[in-house]
Amino acid sequence: MTREENITAQQRFREAINSGDFGIFDEVVAPDALDHDPAPGQERGPAGFRSFFGELRTAFPDLHVSVEQLVADDEHVAFAYTVTGTHKGSFLGIAPTGRQVRARGVQLGKFASGKLVERWGSSDLLGILQQLGHAPI
Repeated sequence: MTREENITAQQRFREAINSGDFGIFDEVVAPDALDHDPAPGQERGPAGFRSFFGELRTAFPDLHVSVEQLVADDEHVAFAYTVTGTHKGSFLGIAPTGRQVRARGVQLGKFASGKLVERWGSSDLLGILQQLGHAPI
């Protein structure tokens, strides 16, 4: 695939997260896609991403991912992002606080045939917990 096709697939993935239209994952995630940084119990492929982001959007119904920097080639898309949301549902066992959170993160995706086949990522979970008043340290 071309660099532009990979970027388009990544943009569609972000659209799924921001809109809650998780059917998009079926279009842009390979059936056996591997998340190298999965949530506990997250399965492979589109179903794993639907489950993970479904839970996240339940906790933060206005969840929004903004891309700050992006680089890509014919096989990979890497980007730095900011995620925001209002804590209105249970998150990691923390009852809703109504607080707004903002955190930074990075992701690297590997693409084949127009679909995400591998993902590596990291978000500032400690920062989110601190903003919710539940930092472990």
